[in-house]
Amino acid sequence: MTNTTLEKASEAPKPPISKLRIGLINANVWQRTTGEDTFYSVSFERRYRDSDGNWQSTHSYNVDDLLILAKLADKAHTEITNLRAGITE
Repeated sequence: MTNTTLEKASEAPKPPISKLRIGLINANVWQRTTGEDTFYSVSFERRYRDSDGNWQSTHSYNVDDLLILAKLADKAHTEITNLRAGITE
């Protein structure tokens, strides 16, 4: 392993730059900076209770979740556009 690889492995994971939620579906906006460039990505997660009543998460969506997922994707797109433009709420 190189020193750079060791340094990256020892860095604490960065939290998402923004968290969005509608109902039980969450969208996390992540920011990654490399050199002079900044990149954004989004991860989606649906929360649910299992048969024992414990909270779980999944990256699979039911047909009833798709419209909510689309709305969250739209909100995430707006959030990233605002971040790129330097607009904060």
